[in-house]
Order: sequence, then structure tokens, then C-alpha cells
Amino acid sequence: MANNGNANGNVWQFKGNTATSDAAAVALRKLVFKMFRNYNLNSGKPILAPSPGDPSASPSFLTCPVAEEAVAAAARSGMANSYAPSPGILKARRAVADYLNGELPAKLKEEDVYITGGCNQAIEIVIDSLAGNSVANILLPRPGYPHYDARALYSCLEIRKYDLLPQKDWEIDLDGLEAAADENTVAMVLINPNNPCGNVYSYDHLNKVAEMARKLGIVVISDEVYKHVVYGDRPFIPMGIFASIAPVITLGSISKGWVVPGWRIGWMAMNDPNSILKSTGVIQAIEDCLDLTPQPSLILQEALPDILEKTPKEFFDKKIKAMRQSVEFSCERLKDIPCLFCPKKPESCSYLWVKLDTSMLVNIKNDFEFCMKLVSEESVLLIPGVALGADNWVRISIGTDASVLDEIFDRIKTFYDRHAIRKLPNSMGLLQIYNDQEMEICFS
Repeated sequence: MANNGNANGNVWQFKGNTATSDAAAVALRKLVFKMFRNYNLNSGKPILAPSPGDPSASPSFLTCPVAEEAVAAAARSGMANSYAPSPGILKARRAVADYLNGELPAKLKEEDVYITGGCNQAIEIVIDSLAGNSVANILLPRPGYPHYDARALYSCLEIRKYDLLPQKDWEIDLDGLEAAADENTVAMVLINPNNPCGNVYSYDHLNKVAEMARKLGIVVISDEVYKHVVYGDRPFIPMGIFASIAPVITLGSISKGWVVPGWRIGWMAMNDPNSILKSTGVIQAIEDCLDLTPQPSLILQEALPDILEKTPKEFFDKKIKAMRQSVEFSCERLKDIPCLFCPKKPESCSYLWVKLDTSMLVNIKNDFEFCMKLVSEESVLLIPGVALGADNWVRISIGTDASVLDEIFDRIKTFYDRHAIRKLPNSMGLLQIYNDQEMEICFS
């Protein structure tokens, strides 16, 4: 039992909030730092850890000079030194609405957009705004982005999972989604383009998702942060197109498209032509949450219109070309590592989502053990699939330069060779299983 007293015999009436520990336990950031602690400082090898979702340190993925100048100009202007209004400044909200409108049949207005401190803060605000009912639950994808899980846990919103189907290009299992829902389900999260799977959903599939959401009476939270990192043949379709069927809250930011996750500027857009979010009090709850949270940097809000409106198409084209090259290079190198298999070449995002076959390895039982031993022995940090909701999968960040990728795959290959099962006949004519280390002992 914990001792809450002090030397004078007083009893302290406070203690830490365990809800933060429970939520942080499933956060990706917590896992990454835990894996960094497993890095062997005496290995003689610099750690190769392409930061999850952050290619910004790579010379091939630098941000656009137009974006940098917009931020510098906002800082120099003297107009961005004060507090911003809770929903965001009007010109930033208007710029995001214009940026998103594109093919939307029901056009967004500036009052439909709220500026946030990156997409993660948007996730937190939306989930907090929906968590008022003590028995409410939310449908999250498996695999998925763990910040949704962490925030739902923190907000006491029950988590229910629906599966993405690898045999159907990672489409949503709509029957499974319907089965997971009940009268207390308030929302589903859709990640498109998809992290970690790298797929892009078709128009027809998204239309079916909207129809299912209407049938269930739930709002669709559409995470579209990777909309500018699509390099396959299938075009990106915004979920807001289907808002006349079911209300859609679109989440986004400039972090992935402009490769600036540290700038922390994002948004929420209410695609709600039938005013369902307003009549149910969701918009009021979101605005109240915004009054309780820190405002995003006014410098970034002032710069946002120029970033969205003036970034040249050539910047995105160059980045997409570099990602295509990384994908082709990585898939080719993966052929030398039989325990890792990519069932579908990604069309988007900056990852390979690969299946791990532990039956080909000695003394490695699962993806978490694989990744922990890999960072300890080879100083390469990969994300175990269990952190994203899928056992025996691994996420490899490939948004980096070819020379770094080459070294990453060289080290993974060395790790595989060290731990791979080798079958040799023993003295009784049976097969004996060894790995390389055991074979060295046997034949020394």
C-alpha cells in the first residue's frame, strides 16, 4: 500500500491521475521512447530511426521555401504577437475552407472550420466533444493510429474495433463495423489515405461507409492528414463529398503534405449541410472545448493562407517522385528479408506495412520482440504492429534518403541472417534447427 504520509505524520490528500498513465501506455510516442532506451550505446552503430511520420530531417523531403518565407514574414510583420481567438483567425479559417472545397458539393464556409495545434489536437477536441455520455463508444480501425485510442481512453470513451481487410486492399470490413456498433455508438474514425496500410479508398467504398454511418446514426471522423502524400494510381477522394448522407468532421494539417510536423498547425472542418452536428450540440461542444485549450501559434495562423494558396505544384510533384522512388527501392530490398512480406505496395503515406513471419526466426515470438531486439542489436528502430493494433506486423518508415534506406535494410538483413532458422541433419538423420549463432558454436 502506498505511503501518503510524510515525516511529520501528515497525510497528503492528492495523488497522480492514473488515467494519464493508462492513456499514455498506448500512445505511439511512449513506445518510441521506450524503444530508444533499448538502443545499445556501445554498439558502435549510429541509430537509424527515421522518425515515425516525420521525413523532415531528410534532404529529399525538405519543406517548401514559400512556406518558410510565409512564416518568417508573419513573424516580422508585428501582427502575430497577440492571442488568437479560440476558433482561429478568420483569414486562416477562410483559407482552409477554400483549400478543402475543391470537389465538395456542399461548400465549406469559414465558420465551418476551426484551427487547431496540429491534427493531434483536433483528435483530442473532437473525441472530448463526443464523450459526454458515460456509456458512449467509438469505432476505431484495426490497424490504426494509436492517438485515437489514447485519447478515447483518457476521455472514458469505450473503444470498439473494426478491421481493415488486407485481402481487399485494406477496405473496411463493413459487416464487422456494423456488428461492433450499438445504440451507444457515437462515431467512427476513418483514416484516408491510410496510416499505416498506405491504401487510398475508392469513391464507391467511401459511399458505402457513408451509407453505413447513416444507418448507424453516427458521425464520420475523417482523418485526411496524408492527402498530399498520394503517389499511386488511385486518386484521393475527400469524405466530405458524402456529407449529405452522414455528417463528416474532416481533420487535417500541413504536417505531412508540407513535411513540417513540428509547426503544429491543423484544422477541423464540419461537413454538415443538414445541420445535424449543430442540432445535436456537437458544434457547441467543440467550440466550448476550444475555449478550454491553448490556441495554435498566431504566427502560423497568419502564415497559413500563403502556405495553402502559394505553394507551387512542383513542390508536391518533387516530394511524390521521391516517395515513389523510396517505395520501389524498399520493396526491392525487402525481397532479401524472407521473414518480412509486404502484401500490397503502398499508394500513399511514408511507410511499408509488412507482415512478420516469426516461424522463420529462432527465439523471436512476436513483432514487439523483433523490434526490441532489432534496435538493441542493429540500432534500427521500427514500429511493432501491436502498437497499431495488429499482431505480427511491422511498420517501416521509408520517408528518407536512399543511402539511409540502404543502410536500414542492410542492418535488417544482417539481423535476419543472425536469427533465421537453419535446418541441418543431426546424427540420427532428423532435422535439427539452429540459428547462425548456434551454428557457430556447433561447428567451432
